[in-house]
Amino acid sequence: MTHEVPSLPRPRADSGKPPDPGDGPARPLEDGFSLLCPREPGPALSAELMGLSDPSTLGGDGAAGVRDRRLHAALVAPVRYLLDAGGKRWRAHLMTLVLEMFDAGGRHYAELVAACEMGHAGSLMVDDVEDGSPVRRGGPAAHTVFGEATAINAGTAAYFSLDRAIRNTFPRDAALRLAVYETYLAHLRATHAGQALDIQGHDRELEHALTTGDTRPLLEMLTLTHRLKTGAQVRAMCEIGALAGRAGPRQRAALGAFGEALGLAYQIIDDVGDLRGVVHREKATKRVADDLRNAKVTFPLAHAVALLPRAEAAALWRSVREEPDGPGEEALRCWARTIEDSGAVKECEERAARLLDEAGAAARPYLPESPRTEALFEAAARVVHRSWSS
Repeated sequence: MTHEVPSLPRPRADSGKPPDPGDGPARPLEDGFSLLCPREPGPALSAELMGLSDPSTLGGDGAAGVRDRRLHAALVAPVRYLLDAGGKRWRAHLMTLVLEMFDAGGRHYAELVAACEMGHAGSLMVDDVEDGSPVRRGGPAAHTVFGEATAINAGTAAYFSLDRAIRNTFPRDAALRLAVYETYLAHLRATHAGQALDIQGHDRELEHALTTGDTRPLLEMLTLTHRLKTGAQVRAMCEIGALAGRAGPRQRAALGAFGEALGLAYQIIDDVGDLRGVVHREKATKRVADDLRNAKVTFPLAHAVALLPRAEAAALWRSVREEPDGPGEEALRCWARTIEDSGAVKECEERAARLLDEAGAAARPYLPESPRTEALFEAAARVVHRSWSS
């Protein structure tokens, strides 16, 4: 999934103000949000949302305030609602570390990092509608508050935050803007392909595994789905950070492959978190076995099918699929225990750790030997080895 772009020069002052990684601490992510996703409406924001470069072209008639409030309520407020709900924001942190690795962090890049996190938030909003998920980050999902149509539209509009950030961050560097656009659009295509496979589900591959005992097609399709759906998103953030830092082509490719592996490893551990349930700051961010509740095939279930006697695995899947009126909490906990006792969770944890270790070893020779590089690997390890909310 690596996208080749021309080799770019080392950093220069693109907009008249050079990057400032050594000029005090980087601007907090919240400041980037305040520029792209402010809490209050206004004509400048409306112009950007409407694709206009000059707010004065909007006119100053008496309906301006109504227009600004309506656009903000429909496109910005739902995204801000999810951003304010928190989350670990490890993707944005990872991208910041990549920028700093190439001496390109700081205030100059706040919007770029914030835009990538906003795009992720938008994808969660749409995903929750598609999955019928009532809870996100310990509170009601956005579509339950704003309505499904508004959540879908605002979520997809959030993908275009990067367009605004790129124009503001690199106004005079057309080659760099093009490279970032192409990388980001490739990621969007890949992510939607992964989401398409995820929506279709993996029942056919699971039934094949139960019939034949061959679980390879199931694990291969599940892995492809999440390399696209989750891995491509993290790859894009790493590659965009490397592009902004004017890293060389091999460095960008190495970081992209590392990001993709991290995204896949995270998804594997996220599936484990779903099986067990996740509580963060005394809030339930994942109910126990929500995916089983929806008869969704996940990594722990797929590995359990490979490890359990075939008759036991078939009985488990049959009970998941056929529970009348939906499964009760006791049934869900029983199924989760069966999967965990099979050794599937341990298999998932070891696979995720192995993915990250192998990707780190492959990327390391191409990256600078510095504390910032080590900080990147340490942050990635924390993502995989700890329970994180999305």
